[in-house]
Amino acid sequence: MQKTKKAFVKRFKVTASGKILRRVSGRRHLMRCKSSRQLRASGMDRTLGAGMIAQVKRAIAVGL
Repeated sequence: MQKTKKAFVKRFKVTASGKILRRVSGRRHLMRCKSSRQLRASGMDRTLGAGMIAQVKRAIAVGL
């Protein structure tokens, strides 16, 4: 049985329907110069791209 890679568990979230969500980068600092639209958009999680889904699912295989 493969162990879960903890770095992936911290960065990605699996929804009830099986989608994988990721956080948006750029929210740590230097937010003064970003537009309100950028800040609003970065507050929401986004779905993962098709190329990364298999790799992430393999890394957090426990429970899937």
